[in-house]
Amino acid sequence: MYSASRPLERPRALVSDALWVTYRWMTLGLATTGLVALLVASSPSALELLVGNRMVFFGIFIAQLALVFGFSAAARRASTTTVAAMFFGYAALTGVTFSTLFLLYTGASIASVFLITAGAFGGLSAVGLVTKRDLSAVGRFALFALIGLIIASLVNMFLHSSGLQWLVSIAGVLIFGALTAYDTQKLKETFAAGEVSANMPLVGALILYLDFVNMFLFLLQLFGGRRRD
Repeated sequence: MYSASRPLERPRALVSDALWVTYRWMTLGLATTGLVALLVASSPSALELLVGNRMVFFGIFIAQLALVFGFSAAARRASTTTVAAMFFGYAALTGVTFSTLFLLYTGASIASVFLITAGAFGGLSAVGLVTKRDLSAVGRFALFALIGLIIASLVNMFLHSSGLQWLVSIAGVLIFGALTAYDTQKLKETFAAGEVSANMPLVGALILYLDFVNMFLFLLQLFGGRRRD
């Protein structure tokens, strides 16, 4: 019997539609990042400006942080057009910074690692959708582990330890893999509850986008083929 203290769950079709919109936004964001990265990487002058001028690089990084921190607040009160513009702006700026990956890794290895990431992400996201197990504990552990990962990464900026970097990369893949399953389940439950704003699919898209790109970066550190020139 329905209790007035609990919202009615939305029909499965509506939940599926909301998830589909979320994945579509995320895919478009990844496509934007990839396209911008390729365009910047193909321009020697753009790469020289990005790599040779630290002010430009850190300015882009600060702009990314500002967009991420402002995104959630804007999603609650701004129009979908504005929130979408912020999402694609962040994806484009990420593409600019990702263009430098082509200076470190071969194009073939970047493409192959991207496909590996897509497969892993798809499988883990599917787990989050279909599992009956509550993944809240997994999500909490992954978030705490993420703090340790950030600290270890900062420490290794000074130590330059290849062994520690290898461990950080493996931990990063596992953490963002766990977060992918957890975030997917959480989004599904949020959509099922029906208490969401019109911009929630965009919020979910950014969350899953961040899971994907971070998993990609750590996998690239493990399996990416370094340039020899």
